[in-house]
Amino acid sequence: MEDGKVMINVLYEDNHLIVVEKEINIPTQADDSKDLDLLTIIKQYLKDKYHKPGNVYLGLVHRLDRPVGGVMVFAKTSKAASRLSEQVRCHDLKKKYYAVVLNDIEDSATLKDKLLKDSKTNIVTVNDKGKEAILSFKLVKKVNNLSLIDIDLKTGRSHQIRVQLSHHGNPLYGDQKYNKDAKVGEQIALFAYSLSFYHPITKEVMTFSLPLPKRKPFNIF
Repeated sequence: MEDGKVMINVLYEDNHLIVVEKEINIPTQADDSKDLDLLTIIKQYLKDKYHKPGNVYLGLVHRLDRPVGGVMVFAKTSKAASRLSEQVRCHDLKKKYYAVVLNDIEDSATLKDKLLKDSKTNIVTVNDKGKEAILSFKLVKKVNNLSLIDIDLKTGRSHQIRVQLSHHGNPLYGDQKYNKDAKVGEQIALFAYSLSFYHPITKEVMTFSLPLPKRKPFNIF
């Protein structure tokens, strides 16, 4: 916070879109908690930067869970929002994550499951009645009972990474929802480090990435 303004790490900005780093424990958009959310923060940033009166348009095209940090893109025009949203639907918007998981894990694998979300409890389970969820991962490094993996997310289901890895015996470190051994106060070790998409106007391939976080448990790798 500086002079009443919330500081954000802007990775890229033009007339059509803005790419930022979402900090951990900030909601992507307003929710029941009433806590300050990223959508509102960026709108205020744009309002202050360009001295815009009234409401600022900002299109939300994808999300990150509240406890998860990483790269996100937002649309500054409705045309950009529509075209980026279409890339999300067609899986042309590519997301990669770093995660720290427990227990022995393969050097690489592709996981395919069907996930079902209970909207009342906000809990996702593996269920034949659910929607197909696919991800691939590669082992980066192993330290004792923890493994750092690089995840290529193929589909964007709610809580997908957390649920699939837990289901296959490798829950995420600090995941208070899907890891029964997570300790209170631990931060989930999931970070959206890379985002690739086609620019909605120029069609240029754009890729943005962030380094491995320095916080625990990423810092042991």
